[in-house]
Amino acid sequence: MSPQLRGMGFTGPQQQRGAIGLMAAVTLGMVLLFMLLVIDSGRLYLEQRKLQRVADMAALEVVSRGGTCGSSATAVTYAKESATRNGFTPGSGQTITPTCGTLKTDGATQLRVFTPDQTKSDAIRVIATTTVPTSVAGGLWSIFSKDGFDPATNLTASAVGSNGGSPLAQLTIRSSLVTIDTTQSPILDKLVGGLLGGSISAGLVSWQGLVDTDINLLSYLNQLISLNANVGNYEELLKTDIHLTQLLDAAITVLKRNGATADIAVNSLAAIRAIVSPTQVLKLGDLLDIQSGTPNAGLDTNMRVFDLLQGIVQLSNGQSGITANLKINPFNLVDINVYTKVIQPPQLSAIGNPALIKGDYAGPNQISVRTAQVQTRIQIGLPVLKALEPLTNLVTSAISTVTKIVGKVLELKLIDAIACLVSCDSVATLTLVDDINVYVEAASAKSYVTDYRCTNENSKSLTTQANTALAKISIGGSPLTGIFPPVDLTTNSFNITPVKLININLKTCVLLGLGGCYTGVGDGGSFNLKVQTSLSPTTQQFEYTSPDLLNINQPTFYKSFGSNANVLKIGSPPESLVTTSYTPPAGKSVTSSLLEAVAGLITTLTTNIVTALNQVLASLVNPIINTLLSALGVNVAVADVGANLSCGQGGRAQLVL
Repeated sequence: MSPQLRGMGFTGPQQQRGAIGLMAAVTLGMVLLFMLLVIDSGRLYLEQRKLQRVADMAALEVVSRGGTCGSSATAVTYAKESATRNGFTPGSGQTITPTCGTLKTDGATQLRVFTPDQTKSDAIRVIATTTVPTSVAGGLWSIFSKDGFDPATNLTASAVGSNGGSPLAQLTIRSSLVTIDTTQSPILDKLVGGLLGGSISAGLVSWQGLVDTDINLLSYLNQLISLNANVGNYEELLKTDIHLTQLLDAAITVLKRNGATADIAVNSLAAIRAIVSPTQVLKLGDLLDIQSGTPNAGLDTNMRVFDLLQGIVQLSNGQSGITANLKINPFNLVDINVYTKVIQPPQLSAIGNPALIKGDYAGPNQISVRTAQVQTRIQIGLPVLKALEPLTNLVTSAISTVTKIVGKVLELKLIDAIACLVSCDSVATLTLVDDINVYVEAASAKSYVTDYRCTNENSKSLTTQANTALAKISIGGSPLTGIFPPVDLTTNSFNITPVKLININLKTCVLLGLGGCYTGVGDGGSFNLKVQTSLSPTTQQFEYTSPDLLNINQPTFYKSFGSNANVLKIGSPPESLVTTSYTPPAGKSVTSSLLEAVAGLITTLTTNIVTALNQVLASLVNPIINTLLSALGVNVAVADVGANLSCGQGGRAQLVL
């Protein structure tokens, strides 16, 4: 039987009186404590939220008003004005501090990072601070900390604003041809046709139409993507092999949208498309360098159709290895052949964020352009040489010097024929004996961005460095085989053979007895020449500034430096190496001692030849080179580079961090 509850000390309900009240009191205390914590924490949250709103609004206002830092700082003023309007008065424990800088993407985390830079205002960071009473929890915690109780708590809010994103810079290198004349038109016909392995006859009007017409790069790239179903974005497009016909078809389609104003350019491209190989593929990224991550708005820019075609043709030639033979007559002379081929194609345009090249302008994010690297041979035939006055004058004036040289070397006795015991020789005439070949090896002219400044759209600059092309120039004979001479691996330039420039014709007298002598013509050898010279590249720094420096989707501002007028000129050592030699007739030899005896005469003759050749280069070869290479967009000693810069890509102010 169970024991009675009374026996266990349970005396009834009266013993539990007050228990509910005690539990209620404890529960109410807990509720009040938690309520205090919630209210107190909510107060801090609302204060922090209010402070963040002040920082956000200040950052947006400073950016949208074009605030700057440095000597003419306006960012501080704009930030304080914004804070005051939003109920936050700087001073007495409240501060608001703007900092100018740039945005970069961290390579490891792929997150945007603000980098302070007082010279730039691509992005503005605003930090707001205030002091509020310490919370209960914070006060209790501080009591037990080593620093003791602190009745005030400091709150900080940070906001980074930017005007529509990162800045974008564009460099463009182009042909200096602006107006096509009757001299350049046949050269372009032969040149473009030859580089593509065909023949065209576009004519003056067609070429001028290509120069005068622009094409939108973004529309062009979109059209190419529509023609290639396996390409999903612009980066893939630049790396994809695309048929040459598609590159031209896309340009024709885009230009047709411009209506009748582009009809000439459309017809010209259609004529060129008819001669191209349908199987040849190219990578557009070899012509256009678009930095990874560049937004679509940065591609909304125009370029000349002529420059785009020029780049496509040169890229095609560089991969096919075809040598263009231009049998043209631009200066009313015959027997002039010009051979040219592209070794490295140009890079016409580069677009990217200049903030990413800071301190590493030659790195993977570089923004650089270049002209093509070409090899050219100008073969001037003998009929032309005989018609050139400087060379005909040379032959006439040099006979006295050559007579003395031949007399010394061949030990001639220049006496009256009747006095000849057996026979005697003398110099009868001098003749030009061979074609002259001028070889030009032109490297690429380059330009790249080194720095920029984006204070605002009305105060910005882009700093670039430009290098003209290194050109190696040689004058000599025709190659034994092929079109171009072999390359000397030691000097990485053509191995030129001497040209037999002057042929020496001897008058031979053979004694016939007292009745006189028989006169004949004999071989007196030849005087040979080889010239090797070079034009060292020049380097110059340029700064493009507003108001000339416009946004990417606006006209490009170009700067040129150097001059390619009369670039081919034979100077004196060490600029030029002029090698002369004498080839004696069969059966004769030339000793070193004899050459020493006539060294002064050879120097005189060499000087006269160089003077005559410089006149020929200035009047004939330089105009050919200038016209030809300009048509290729390659100028030996000049660069024509344009720049655009969009600070924040032209967007509205927004919070980015």
